[in-house]
Amino acid sequence: MGRLFWKSFFAFWLALLLAGVGVGSVVWLHRQAEAEAEAEFAAVPALPGGPRAAGMLDAAEVFLRRGDPQMMREVLREWAEAPGKAQLFVVDEGGRDLFGRELPDELRAALASGEFRRGPLSGARRVLARDGQTYTLLARHERPGGRARMAHRERPSAALPIFAGLLASLAFSAALAWYVAKPIRSLRGAFRAVSEGHLETRVQPSMGKRRDELADLGRDFDRMAQRLQAQIHSQRRLLHDVSHELRSPLARLHAAIGLARQSPEKLEMTLERIERESLRLDELVGELLTLSRLEAGTPGAPPETIDLMEMVASIADDAGFEAEASGRRVHFSGAGEVTAAVQGELLYRAVENVVRNAAKYTVAGSTVEVQARRLLEGEELATLGTSGASGVFEIVVSDRGPGVPEADLEAIFEPFYRADNNAGTIGYGLGLAIAQRALLAHGGQVRARNRSDGGLEVTLSLPLA
Repeated sequence: MGRLFWKSFFAFWLALLLAGVGVGSVVWLHRQAEAEAEAEFAAVPALPGGPRAAGMLDAAEVFLRRGDPQMMREVLREWAEAPGKAQLFVVDEGGRDLFGRELPDELRAALASGEFRRGPLSGARRVLARDGQTYTLLARHERPGGRARMAHRERPSAALPIFAGLLASLAFSAALAWYVAKPIRSLRGAFRAVSEGHLETRVQPSMGKRRDELADLGRDFDRMAQRLQAQIHSQRRLLHDVSHELRSPLARLHAAIGLARQSPEKLEMTLERIERESLRLDELVGELLTLSRLEAGTPGAPPETIDLMEMVASIADDAGFEAEASGRRVHFSGAGEVTAAVQGELLYRAVENVVRNAAKYTVAGSTVEVQARRLLEGEELATLGTSGASGVFEIVVSDRGPGVPEADLEAIFEPFYRADNNAGTIGYGLGLAIAQRALLAHGGQVRARNRSDGGLEVTLSLPLA
């Protein structure tokens, strides 16, 4: 599961928790109000007195004692049947209501107790009517809202949890949409900018401290944009350098052809010049094709199993034979057999370029040292930064030349680069660039450093599967 999934998961459950807390809080408040209402109702006496009850009882007593029986019955019926917060019951000696109503339990209990006190707090009294019968008057109050309001409070609205869940889900959806859409908008803008040619565009600053798949996508985009920018810059520089390097031999070819036309007697010398320049052009074009294929990552010949130690020894022997003509020597040291499946021609050319480059720049009368060895897993291997291999085949080529300025040790592996202190040496500056890219294609690396006693040391490291 990705990090974005877990963030969405926890945010979803947080929304559910908030919705549950909201509904629970409202229900709790409702129950609290209901409990307070029940306590208030329980505190109200069954037969409350007060001015209203006393007034009803006094008036009813006057009607019963002195009024016309028929009129008294009509007035009391109106009072008994009138809706409101107070009710008046007129009970005869047999315990029946004068108007045939059912007595509530609390009034029936009060009637059975027989305690009828006069006074402002009394809610019941006995009266001897004009017709000679004895009646019991009972006044009953209900609290405001009555039990009907309590019954209404017992059922919260069904829309309440729906509204709470809708509110929580809206808040969660808005936060999640903003959280996901913000980096996507940044990526869209970055893609649009790159498509318009702004290769310096980067999205990582807008991502902030995010740590999820979208942040990983932003970092991948930045690496892609950086790679594209470097590739296009390299191609532009390569086209400029190629045009510059081709212009010189082509100019010499045109000069030689013009000389041949003007001086036919020098035709043989001119043809030799033309042949030499043609060979240089062919060599330059070949190296450019090799470099282009390596930079494009185009697969070459299928891997073949060769003895690397024997290959380096053969290259050192051939380079030493050629260097003897200029008073230089090449010495090889290495023993044993180290086999690996590699692109033999490509790797051969890489090592040959480094060795020939050292033989070219070493001073006359000096020796180029070529050392080949196999490093097994351990302390030495760890210093190379190579992992996941059973060992490393290392080639160290040391010369006694002028070396390279420290600031240029990385730049010498760029195409057409030549250090200022080697300006008088013939070459195109492609040998080390091809060697580096060939080693990279095999998962290896090339490093250069100046020797403490003078000269340049180039180390080629090739991991062995």
